Amino acid sequence: MTADGAFTYDGGKVAPGERQNLRYRVSETYFGDPVRIPVTVINGERPGPTMFLSAAAHGDELNGIAVVRSVAYDWDLATLAGTIVCLPVLNVPGFLTQQRYLPIYDRDLNRSFPGDPTSTSAKRMAHAIFRNFVEPCDLGIDFHTSTRGRTNTLHVRADVDQPAVSRLAHAFGSSVIVDGAGSDGTLRGEATRTGVPTVTIEMGEAHRFERPLIDDALAGVRSVFAEYGLWDRTQSQVRWPGWRTVVTEKTWIRADAGGIVDMHYDRGDVIQEGERLCTITDPFKDDGTPVEAPFTGVLLGVLENPVVYPGNPICHLAEIDEETAQIVGRRAPDR
Repeated sequence: MTADGAFTYDGGKVAPGERQNLRYRVSETYFGDPVRIPVTVINGERPGPTMFLSAAAHGDELNGIAVVRSVAYDWDLATLAGTIVCLPVLNVPGFLTQQRYLPIYDRDLNRSFPGDPTSTSAKRMAHAIFRNFVEPCDLGIDFHTSTRGRTNTLHVRADVDQPAVSRLAHAFGSSVIVDGAGSDGTLRGEATRTGVPTVTIEMGEAHRFERPLIDDALAGVRSVFAEYGLWDRTQSQVRWPGWRTVVTEKTWIRADAGGIVDMHYDRGDVIQEGERLCTITDPFKDDGTPVEAPFTGVLLGVLENPVVYPGNPICHLAEIDEETAQIVGRRAPDR
């Protein structure tokens, strides 16, 4: 931000009280045509923090796009105190082809930050995004979904050992926070290491809009607005989800047999140690192979495609203590 409160980027600026929609050039196609990402910057008349909201670093992850677009275009931001940088589609080439990765040597944009202007195409794109729209911010939220064939319950991923990140993670108001520093090259991890506290929101599955999860995520953004004073408390309040656990231990549970999976629980359910998560059967539906929970936990994610080879992931289980499990309760298994 400049001394007069303007948000600046290479090629332009947005003064206090202004809104700007732009298509920012980050690369070129094989024909030399520009590759541009959509960006909306809303700079409030009143001073306050600068926050980015980003989605679709993986081109087939759509839920976050709906969240970011709703904030930018559906919310009344006339009284905004601070600046919002909305990046609804980071991976435009992947979005256009509905692929997870950049269709340029199949590179992962979310392992390419903070980028490098002299390196690979992915890192050049990441550099343009990071330098102009992430580094100038005070905090950020990056929205993701599970990959194809699996779905996630809505949860926050954050390095809660860092107080500024922990504050943001708790302000979002989800029941589950998965603790851990972001991997090298992730937007969350690299932004946080640069001094911009950032969290990842995981929600749902690829290739679709899921309205209940989108609405829940929007409630989380409203809560963050309240925590950081982007809105006054008459417009939103910091929410309490009813229960909360910070997860440090989790595991992928994988199939030991091939077959058709009959899941007995859904994403977000709490499972007791030793209970049957699912049964893997053959086409004749013999007795099948039971898969049991190795510890008491909450299902962060489950498969949507109900067929597996040995070694395929079935579900992502995060460990919780017995007290939390009793508070949450659980739905009766669909056996």
